[in-house]
Amino acid sequence: MRKKILPALIAMMFLAGCGSGSGGPEFTQEDLQKILASEWQVFSQDKANFGGGLAMQIISPKGAYFISTGMGEDVDNTYRFRTASVTKTFTAAAVMLLHQRGKLNIEDKITANIPNTNTPYVPNSTDYDIPNKDEITIRMILMHRAGIFDLSNNSIVDNAASHNEPYVNQNYFGYRLAQDANHSFTFDELFGVIARDKQYAFEPPGSQYDYSDTGYCLLGLIIERVSGKSYEDFVRDELLAPNNLLNTTLPWQGSDQTLPAPFVPGYLWMNGTLIDVTLSNMTPYVANGNMITTPLDLATWAKLLFTGKAGVTIDTVEMMKAGLPSGGSSAYGLGVNFSKKTGYGHDGKHIGYMTMMYYIPEKDIAYVIFSNVWDYGNLIDSLLVQDLLMTDAVGKIFSRMGL
Repeated sequence: MRKKILPALIAMMFLAGCGSGSGGPEFTQEDLQKILASEWQVFSQDKANFGGGLAMQIISPKGAYFISTGMGEDVDNTYRFRTASVTKTFTAAAVMLLHQRGKLNIEDKITANIPNTNTPYVPNSTDYDIPNKDEITIRMILMHRAGIFDLSNNSIVDNAASHNEPYVNQNYFGYRLAQDANHSFTFDELFGVIARDKQYAFEPPGSQYDYSDTGYCLLGLIIERVSGKSYEDFVRDELLAPNNLLNTTLPWQGSDQTLPAPFVPGYLWMNGTLIDVTLSNMTPYVANGNMITTPLDLATWAKLLFTGKAGVTIDTVEMMKAGLPSGGSSAYGLGVNFSKKTGYGHDGKHIGYMTMMYYIPEKDIAYVIFSNVWDYGNLIDSLLVQDLLMTDAVGKIFSRMGL
C-alpha cells in the first residue's frame, strides 16, 4: 500500500506554487528568485570568465519552490547534478535499515560475525587487515571516529610499510587515474592499499573525530555482505524505488563518467579560466559520494528521511541525529551533520559541484541548494567563502518567506 500512496502524496506536495500560505508575509516565487540572483551576481561580479550558478529546491509549509540563477533558463528541478558526500545520508540510512531489521548491529566490531551467520562483517583476509581493525565498530565508522585512513583527501604517509611504494607521498587516486582515467576502483583495492601500507588517521579508534570518505566505502562493503546485494542494488531497491526517487543513480564503473540527461555541467574557475569538469570517474567514491540526483529527488529524500517516512523509522532517525562535536559549531551523528544555522543533513563537494541538503524540524522545511561551479581562485579559502554565500542565501530566502 505504501508504494501506491507515496507517489500521490509527493505529487500533492509539489502542486504548491506561488502563494505564500497563511501566517506570514506575502511573497511570490519571483521574489525568491530575485534574492538568489542578487546574491550570485554580487558573488561573481569581479570574476572574469566566471560561469555556473546556484539552484535551490524548497519544501515548506508555505509551498514547494524551485529557483535558479546562472544555469540557463531551461533548468528545472529535474536536472541532475553530482551530490557528492550527501550520498553518505543514503549509506547511513541503508546501514540503519539493516540495523532496524536485526540484520546487523551498529555496536558490533567489524571483525564480528554478521548476526546468525559464520561470516564476518569484513573479510578475514590480508586485503582487509587494516590498522586497529579489531577495535573498530560500525557506529565509529558512521560517526567518522574509527581512524580509517581517508584515501580521498590525503597522500599516502611515508612509513616502513609504504616507503618503497611508487605512490608514497602522493594521493593514491591521483596516482592511479594518471595511469588510467577509466580505472574502476574496488573496495578490495582501496583497503588493500590501506592494509598493505599500514595507513591510519589516528589511534585508538573512537578517541577523536576525523572525517573519512574511505570509511564509508567500508560501510558500502558491509551493506553488500549483510544484504547479499551490491551497494547500488540495495540502495535502489530499499530506499530509492520505494520513495519514488527515480531520477537518482549511483555510477560504479570507471567508464561511466557523465551524467544522465538532463544535467547541469560542472565547472572549475581558477585564475580567470573556466574549465568544464563534468566528466568524472566516481568509482573511488562508491558509498561515500558517487550519487547523481536532482533537486526534487534530494529535497524529497530530506523530507521523508527526517520525518521517519523513508523506510527508516522515526526512532531510528533519532539515533542518526544524535551527534557529537565535529569541530566548530557542528555535530556529526550517524551520517548526519547538524548545526543551528542549517538544520540536520549533509554537505557535499565534488569538483564542479557544491551541495547542501538539510531539514529544519521546528519549521518543517526541507531544502537543497547547490552550485555547479567551484571558485578555486584562492584554493580552499575560496570554497569556504562560497559555502558562506550559499548559507547566507538560504537565510535571506527563508526570511523573505517568513520562515
